[in-house]
Amino acid sequence: MAAEGNIKKLVELRAQARLGGGQKRIDAQHEKGKLTARERIELLLDEGSFEEMDMFVTHRQTDFGLDKEQYLGDGVVTGYGTVDGRLVYVFSQDFTVLGGSLSETNAKKICKVMDMAMKMGAPVIGLNDSGGARIQEGVLSLAGYAEIFQRNIEASGVIPQISAILGPCAGGAVYSPALTDFILMAENISYMFVTGPKVTKTVTGEDISVENLGGPIIHASKSGVAHFVCENEVETLKTIRRLISYMPQNFMENPPVIECTDPIDRVDDILNTIIPDNPNKPYNVLDIITTIVDNGEFEEVHKYYAKNIVVGFARFNGQAVGIVANQPNFLAGVLDIDASKKAARFVRFCDAFNIPLVTLVDVPGFLPGSSQEYGGIISNGAKLMYAYGEATVPKVTITLRKSYGGAHDVMSCKQLKGDLNYAWPSAEIAVMGAAGAIEILNYKELSAIKDEEEKAKYIAEKEAEYREKFANPYKAAKYGYIDDVIEPRYTRFRIIRALASLASKNETRPAKKHNNIPL
Repeated sequence: MAAEGNIKKLVELRAQARLGGGQKRIDAQHEKGKLTARERIELLLDEGSFEEMDMFVTHRQTDFGLDKEQYLGDGVVTGYGTVDGRLVYVFSQDFTVLGGSLSETNAKKICKVMDMAMKMGAPVIGLNDSGGARIQEGVLSLAGYAEIFQRNIEASGVIPQISAILGPCAGGAVYSPALTDFILMAENISYMFVTGPKVTKTVTGEDISVENLGGPIIHASKSGVAHFVCENEVETLKTIRRLISYMPQNFMENPPVIECTDPIDRVDDILNTIIPDNPNKPYNVLDIITTIVDNGEFEEVHKYYAKNIVVGFARFNGQAVGIVANQPNFLAGVLDIDASKKAARFVRFCDAFNIPLVTLVDVPGFLPGSSQEYGGIISNGAKLMYAYGEATVPKVTITLRKSYGGAHDVMSCKQLKGDLNYAWPSAEIAVMGAAGAIEILNYKELSAIKDEEEKAKYIAEKEAEYREKFANPYKAAKYGYIDDVIEPRYTRFRIIRALASLASKNETRPAKKHNNIPL
């Protein structure tokens, strides 16, 4: 009978823990259009795979009435499970328990999961929905945050770390997601900021809404903090599952290779005419990307931020790759501060986790102007150069059209250890475009010509001469800076062959404590 009583007590305690802050608060969560911490985990992980840890943990505080508010689990659900059969660790903050606030014990639960993820070499996923530090615990909650931050830092580049913001995330709470590899936000229910609208108004006088201060669209388009904005929680969790599929378990492994049903020798005739005859006319580089990758599937990262460059994940013959491409459809594909930072961080992630890089180049240069110079375009542009130069993963570069000036060097050129550098016949590799070059090279001659018609004719002749010499890839190919000039319609096949040849690449950089990237 004693045994039956013990079992009954266990069953009752488990049921109590699963209710979090109670049915009333669960109903309130649903009324806000939000899922509970456990419902999120069920959608994220493979069905029936979740193994919970520390279900019976409670806080240890008695001050400010906390002795009357004790809940099993203490505001966060932690454990492990699988995504497509692959091990992941997860913590999901429970807003029904004291607003999901972080306590000493709550933090210890999160830290335990992160420690386990590091020991097992598996990704860790955080589902954030918290009012912040538990004020009643004071410095204990602050110490808890710092313990989490330190683990984020140590895990960086060792295991993939993904954060979903599915409710409030404010104050110190924002820094753990900021230290992870990717941040996803759900529309209408999530926000992030260091200081909220009330404090902002008190200190600065600025009157601003929660949404305009730290909503998903703001962080996706202006600050660049959020890598993905999803329509709702379900789409957020599906996106995490897709993201994980492109990543290895840890830095010592390669990404999984999946079966490819898309022919590797598929010929795409549309590519032969996709570049406009007019070098100043835009086109959408996404049309090229979706044409050459497996089944047209491209997981774009930072879609709404720095639209002049495109980054994201795709596959070639089942192999995961990271794609970086200038976007002529936006600001002519020019490199600026935001684009440089966006691409540099993505390149570094791919290099950290053995994901080959495919770079599609059509860049007229760096964006000029005092705002860019004052904002540090020099050091920020150097970030992208540094990222490519330090990367040791296979690097395949295709120059589609323009590749001018310093921007040519930055975009995975041969001298930055590009492994295989190809070019389309439409490629123009030069210090600058024809018009600018003629103004400099023929300044004296142009100054001497007074007749406007004669000057226009002279300019046209000299520009044609310049284009003949530089508006093609053969000059660079002559020196071996371009390994081959390829017919556009065969691009998919050539990339797949290149990646296959680079599969055994083994390259190292000089030993050091750590590098000093130009932050």
